[in-house]
Amino acid sequence: MTAITNHLPTSELQALDAAHHMHPFTANAELAEKGVRVITRAKGVFLTDSDGYEILDAMAGLWCVNIGYGRGELAEVAARQMRELPYYNTFFQTTHVPAIALANKLSELAPGDLNHVFFAGSGSEANDTNIRLVRHYWATKGKPEKKVIISRKNSYHGSSVGSGSLGGMTAMHSQGGLPIPDIHHIDQPNWWAEGGDMPPEDFGLARAQELEKAILEMGEDRVAAFIAEPVQGAGGVIVPPDSYWPEIQRICDKYEILLIADEVICGFGRTGNWFGSQTLNIRPDVMTIAKGLSSGYAPIAASIVSDEVAAVIGSGEFNHGYTYSGHPVSAAVALENLRILEEEDVIGHVQNVAGPHLKQHWEALVDHPLVGEAKIVGMMGSIALTPDKDSRAAFSSEAGTVGLICRENCFANNLIMRHVGDRMVISPPLVITPAEIEELVHRARKALDETHAQLLAKGLM
Repeated sequence: MTAITNHLPTSELQALDAAHHMHPFTANAELAEKGVRVITRAKGVFLTDSDGYEILDAMAGLWCVNIGYGRGELAEVAARQMRELPYYNTFFQTTHVPAIALANKLSELAPGDLNHVFFAGSGSEANDTNIRLVRHYWATKGKPEKKVIISRKNSYHGSSVGSGSLGGMTAMHSQGGLPIPDIHHIDQPNWWAEGGDMPPEDFGLARAQELEKAILEMGEDRVAAFIAEPVQGAGGVIVPPDSYWPEIQRICDKYEILLIADEVICGFGRTGNWFGSQTLNIRPDVMTIAKGLSSGYAPIAASIVSDEVAAVIGSGEFNHGYTYSGHPVSAAVALENLRILEEEDVIGHVQNVAGPHLKQHWEALVDHPLVGEAKIVGMMGSIALTPDKDSRAAFSSEAGTVGLICRENCFANNLIMRHVGDRMVISPPLVITPAEIEELVHRARKALDETHAQLLAKGLM
C-alpha cells in the first residue's frame, strides 16, 4: 500500500457511485451491491485505488494508455492550449493550429496514400463517420446502390448505433434494434475456437474467402466496403492465420471494395509498428484511429482516408461532422503524445525490448494446465482457457464463467487482466519494463493457479 491523498472514505465513494453513476457495459444493480473499486491516481503502469493498493494495469486502461500514466508534459500542453484557445470548431471555413498540425503529422505517419484526416471524438464516432463516408463516396461516383458494409462476427467497432452495428457482437445487437440495414457479417478467423480439424493456414483462407462469397451473393454493385481490425481486440485478441489478410486484400482489390482497417486498438505502436496495417501488410483505403492517438489523455479520434477517397468526398459538400471534431486541446495533447512516442523511441522499445520479453514470458504460460493457447502480437496478447488442451474443448459451464472467475482472481491479486468469454487478454502500456512484465506474468500465473484450484473444487475441469 502507498500513501493516498485526502478524499471521502471508500465506502462513501462507493455509495455515491451506486446512487448516481451508470457504468458502461455493466449490470449496475449487481455492481452497486458489490461496490466499485475507486481508482484515485496512476503512474507508469500502476494504478492506485482509494485504499492505497497498487494495481498493475495490464490493459492500459481500455487498450489506450500507450505511453503510460503520469506524463506531466501532456498536462502542461493541455493547460497551455486551454489558456490560448480552449475551443473552436472547424465548421464554417475556419480551422486552428492544433488541428492543422495534427492532421499533417498523421499524414506523415500513416502508410501509403492515407493523407487526409477527418476528426472525431471517439472510435465509435469515427466508425459512424466511415459508414457515411464510404456510402457517400460511392453515391458521388454514381453508384448510390453500393451501401452494404461487410464486417465480421465477434468484431468490435464501437457502441453507438452505427458503429455497434458494424461490430459483430450478438450481446450488443440484442439491445436497441441493432444492426441497422445494409450491414452484413461474415465469420471471424478464430482458429482456436472454430477451426476444427483444419490446419490454421487452410482455415485462414476459408474464412477470408467468405468475403468473396458474400460479395458474389449480394452483388459487387451493392457492396461498399469491408471493415476489420488487423487483430481483433475486444473479441479476444484473435490473431488471424498468416494466410488470412493476403487473401482479404486480394478480394478487396479484385472487386474494388473499399477496405477499412479499424486501428483504434492496433494503432500507435500496439503491434510493434505505428499501425497494425503495417504489421500485417494491409493496404487500407480508410483507417480508423483513436485510443493510442492521445494515449487516452484526451478524447480524440479520426478517419484517415486515401487521396482518391478524399478527392471524391471533397468534390462537394459532405454534410457530416461533430462539435468536437479536432478539438484544439485534444489535438494539442495528441501531438505531444506523438512527440513522446517518436523522440523516446517507444515503438523501438516494443520491437526490441518489451515485445520480445513479453512474448517469451507470455507464451510460456502454455505450460499451465488451464492454458491451451497463448497468442501475442507486439503488446497485445491472449490466452485460451480450456479443460483439455488436445481437443481445444470448451468448459461445461456457460461460456465466460471460467473467464470471469479468472478475472476476479486477477483483480484480487492487483492485476487488471480482462476476460472475453473464457479467453484472457492483455494490452499493457508500451513503456512497460522487463521487470514489470515479469511481475505481470507472475500475478497472472498466480490467478491461473487459484482459478484452476477453484475449478477442480467445482468439478469444472
